[in-house]
Amino acid sequence: MQPETAKLLAAGLAIGLGAIGPGVGIGILAMGALQAIGRNPEATNQVQTNMFIAIAFAEAIAIYALVVALILLFVV
Repeated sequence: MQPETAKLLAAGLAIGLGAIGPGVGIGILAMGALQAIGRNPEATNQVQTNMFIAIAFAEAIAIYALVVALILLFVV
């Protein structure tokens, strides 16, 4: 395998696999938040605030995967 091919494959795998976890996590998080709001509508503001904070943390993982992929493409 050529080094350039390996580099492109590694970058693709890094962002591809790195985005699966946050995608699934955000889906599960939204499902739980919607169920909580459905059961207790008065807690909507508190649930939404906590949901948005958790989504930001989950998205940070995807951004780290993107940074690793870019480093593999342009530095290594």
